[in-house]
Formats: sequence, C-alpha cells, structure tokens
Amino acid sequence: MNPISIRLLNQQLVVPQFDAPADVVAYMGAMQAQEYRMMRWAVEMRTRKPSAKAFKAAFDDGKIIRLHLMRGTWQLLSAEDYWLMLDLCAPKAIAVTKGWMASNKITIPDDELIKVRDILVQTAADLGSGTKEDFVRALAEKNIRMDDHRLAYHIRMAELSGTLCSGELLPQRATYSLVADRVLPKVKSDRDETLMCFARKYFQSRQPATLEDFVWWSGLNVSDCRRGIALLGDFIHVEKWKGREFYLTDDCRTRGFKRGKFLLIPPYDEYLISYKSRDIVLPPEHRHHAHNNSGIFQPVVACDGTICGNWQPFKADCHVSFFAGDFCSENVAKAWQTYRVYRENK
Repeated sequence: MNPISIRLLNQQLVVPQFDAPADVVAYMGAMQAQEYRMMRWAVEMRTRKPSAKAFKAAFDDGKIIRLHLMRGTWQLLSAEDYWLMLDLCAPKAIAVTKGWMASNKITIPDDELIKVRDILVQTAADLGSGTKEDFVRALAEKNIRMDDHRLAYHIRMAELSGTLCSGELLPQRATYSLVADRVLPKVKSDRDETLMCFARKYFQSRQPATLEDFVWWSGLNVSDCRRGIALLGDFIHVEKWKGREFYLTDDCRTRGFKRGKFLLIPPYDEYLISYKSRDIVLPPEHRHHAHNNSGIFQPVVACDGTICGNWQPFKADCHVSFFAGDFCSENVAKAWQTYRVYRENK
C-alpha cells in the first residue's frame, strides 16, 4: 500500500473527478473553512477546472453552507447534508461551546439568548445576508451592547440551533442568512443511517485513515465512530501499514497517480487536518512549518504528496520557500499558474 498516493487520489488532489464545487463538498462530507478566503481554493483545487467564480456562484446559491460545527470550528457542508450533519454533530458542538464560555467566565441566560436571537433572525430576514456589524447596529437600536466575544457566542449558538448559516460570499467578511432561506426543510433521519453516511464520506475521501483519525476529525466519541464503521459492513476493510491499522473502502481509488506534481495547499486544508497523525505526509521534524501547537496552520507546498515547503497565496507572483528537498522554484510554476487562473476567474 502506498498511503500517500491513495490519499492524493481519494482527496481529489490529483486526477480530480468533479467539475462542480458543491459536488466536491458533498463528496468530502465537511471541509475545514477556518480561513475565509482560502476555503475557496481548498474546494476548487479539487475540481477539474478551478474557478473562484464557480465557488462564489455555488456559495451564493446556497449549495455550499458555512457554519461552526465540528470541533468547534468553521466547516463547509453541502446543503443536502446540512440537517444530517447538524443533527449528528450539534450536541457535541454545543457542549464544546458552553465549555469555552465557562472557561472565559461568560454566562448567557436563556432570556438573553432568546431576545438576542430574535434580533439576529429579524436582521438576517430584513437584509437577506447580514454581517456581524449589521447585528451590532440592530442590537444597539434595542439598547443592547456587548463585546465581540459575547456576540460571537450568540451567533454560534444560533448556527447550532439550525437558525443561522452563511449568507452571500463577500471578499473578506462573513455574512449570515436564515437557514430557512437557504436550505430545504428538515426531514426526519435515522441516526444509524446518518452515522453510516458520515463514516462512508470520511473514509471514501480520506483513506487510508485510522479509527483515531476519524475520531479526531469528526469530534464524535469513539463508540459512535466505531458504530459508523461497523454499519459499513463489508464495504470497508482494514489494511496494516508499518504497524498501524488503516481503513479503506472497496471502491478506493488506486490508479492515476503520477510523480512530479506540486500542490499549493491552503492553510487548514483537509489534506492535513483530516488526520490526528500527519507524519505520513508531513515529516515530524518539519511539522512547525505547517502548523503550531495552538492549531494555526500555514499554506504549504507538497511534492508527490509530501509536504516540503511554504507558499504565499496573496502575493501577485509566486513566492515559495522549501524546507525539505532540493527543488527549483520553477518546478512549481505550473501549480502557480493553475492557482493564478483560478484567482483571476472571478
């Protein structure tokens, strides 16, 4: 087994199978969206013809939804998976959020939660897509003032209640809309079916991966993750590699990998953040180039799937520095050209 080539193929980072950005997000199940500008490249680099314009169209049409969900962080979901993912992940996410509030000595009484949420809902309904600044103004009109930290918790709890989600895509500021305006009404779901779907999406798009990787990525408890895997039955199997047990699905992609390909990977990309252990693609001695112990991730360069450098996505020209291997910057010219065309296609 070559875990690097298999991951590249199944993460759609080489020989991608999709044209539409919404199809990529649906295939991946959920995608980290911490960096508002770079989440778009994380999706589009997994399409056949990356286009910033295509991502914006899908986002503005409500085919792709952004909200806080797994591990208390921003995620992209497809609209078709919204309610399933929310039902499965929201209880843990709410508990995590309340834990953070307690650690910051913030208490939000129920009457305040309801009153503020009503104002947030009305503002989003009136504007279609409202920014945090719009919420601040609407609250001030009701003589309610709070610091940014407290307001952020109110917005997050509104997201986790299935009330607010992402609105129109702006260049650098998040907006919020009513879920009712962007997602079809909720339909009743079976928890086992949801767990099975969740596990299938994860392992199909991240394989080979371990149970520990799945637990880390999903934020669910170990028993739920084991249950999701068990429900897949014969569709999933175990292969050992260097003493570790990895799960692979029976439709795993293994053909199409070619050497010599460079990838310009955005910060918080699923290629790294999907796994608890990242040493397969990121040598431990170079880990600090990719992320720190506080969970801050950097844009990285991969050659044949191994992380070997950093790049600067917001420069006009290609700026790459290698920390592993002896590469010429000209070798990444093709990857930069693809990114430049994507960025200019607005």
